[in-house]
Amino acid sequence: MYRTARLSRRAAVLATATSAVAALALVPAGAALAAPPVSKCESRSNPTIEMLLSCVSAEGATDHLEALQTIADANGGNRAAGTPGYEASVTYVVDTLKAAGWSVSIDEFPYTYVGPSTLQQLTPVNATYPTGPFTGTGYGTVTAAVTPVDVQLTTPNSNTSGCQPEDFANFPTGSIALVQRGSCNFSIKALNAEAAGAAGVIIFNAGDTTATDRNNLIVGTLGGNDIVDIPVVGASFQQGVALAQTGSTAKIMVPAPESRPQKNIIAEKTGVNDNNVVMAGAHLDSVQAGPGINDNGSGSASLLELAQNLGKFEPQNTIRLAWWGAEESGLIGSTQYVNELSQAEKDRIALYLNFDMVASPNYIFMVYDGDESSWDAPAGVPIPEGSVQIEDFFESYYTWAGEPYEDAQFSGRSDYQAFILNGIPSGGLFTGAEVPKTVEQASIWGGTAGASYDPCYHQACDGIGNVNEDAFDVNVDAIAAAVLAFSYTTEAVNGVVGEEVPGGFTLPAPAGEQGTVGENAGGLDHDHDHEPTDVG
Repeated sequence: MYRTARLSRRAAVLATATSAVAALALVPAGAALAAPPVSKCESRSNPTIEMLLSCVSAEGATDHLEALQTIADANGGNRAAGTPGYEASVTYVVDTLKAAGWSVSIDEFPYTYVGPSTLQQLTPVNATYPTGPFTGTGYGTVTAAVTPVDVQLTTPNSNTSGCQPEDFANFPTGSIALVQRGSCNFSIKALNAEAAGAAGVIIFNAGDTTATDRNNLIVGTLGGNDIVDIPVVGASFQQGVALAQTGSTAKIMVPAPESRPQKNIIAEKTGVNDNNVVMAGAHLDSVQAGPGINDNGSGSASLLELAQNLGKFEPQNTIRLAWWGAEESGLIGSTQYVNELSQAEKDRIALYLNFDMVASPNYIFMVYDGDESSWDAPAGVPIPEGSVQIEDFFESYYTWAGEPYEDAQFSGRSDYQAFILNGIPSGGLFTGAEVPKTVEQASIWGGTAGASYDPCYHQACDGIGNVNEDAFDVNVDAIAAAVLAFSYTTEAVNGVVGEEVPGGFTLPAPAGEQGTVGENAGGLDHDHDHEPTDVG
């Protein structure tokens, strides 16, 4: 049941705002906004920004987070692709959308499921460590001696562990190669180990700094499927230190893959102009390690909160919302969806908005850097025309809301990748993952300097307590405002003229990013690191 509406913090600002300057073309200026009513959200169409923001809130979105947590609790602690927890999450989202009046379809795609892997050290200590398989691994169980390969166990350090075939000179055939993150791709390390006769590979984190992202469990990709025929699993730096001890033996297991087709959820409101589709999405799956409440229950719940409050809305442009499957396995669901669209169907999509981790507990507000004012996009990552205007909208929204913001690299390392590779303008919001917050950032956004933006990133503790309600409240409103505004007109993005936003909504020019990302030594050079390939 939908709750009684209340004014969110952003809506309260909206109701009392008296002026704004330098309006964006896509949201024309209009009359001053009166304080909105605070009732009957579930029965009205909410056609104005004023009305919609009076209804959407972190409180409402948290109802959905609690449901996702309950699902994880009942299904082994996670909602990962290929598991009953993900299937139950799909059912919950579909039922919620249908009850809200949306047209809902299921987009099924092939998926190879690999169950939980194990890493157990047998001697000189007996301990079981959290782990995971690298994409492209082989499968099976190996019990053998552990042989360190050119590892460096002091901090700080630098290493080229396993990057050259000569690192494996005199390597004992049949043992488990222990190699360290750093200097070359994981695939090179694994292939060199296999060529040297290793029966399995453990790749542990670099430990080259004290940053959590260089010390915690690392699990990544070898760059494709079936790269090696031996099992390859990950470990943290401290576990690598333990495994490097003289006389170490271990047992590693990567289970055989299973074919388990997975589901994307697509919800739609047909507009007057059905050839101009405004699309927004969030991935619904978690990692196997935990319930995935910030990553990415926060984005999923934000879109559900929006959908419930637009159930009776009749848009000018068609609105299409997506909940993606198997993002954590390598952006599989969104990639499959876009690749299967005909060119005519791709051409109908005016823009795509991506919301992946929008309530990190030690947050900063970030917008995908479409104009590359803070970060150059990685080589080979396109920025389609119109993406800058999406960035401008979110930056102007944060400016209007009185919230400082920063840039996140336009890296394609989330579900917008397939869209930008097909020339579709894209943008989105992000509040941070494993990178530590700087002292300067803590002085701007609060929180704890030196701690990660999300200390529970990809861990079992990413539960219902792992969200920041203030950040959530701001971003739920930002998401709602963007989808509604673009549902009226995308003229600034793709030149298609629509209608003015009724009730008037004027945004100021962007105040400008805070300029703090340079202190992160490359830590913000991705949206979040769900499957790293660049391991230096």
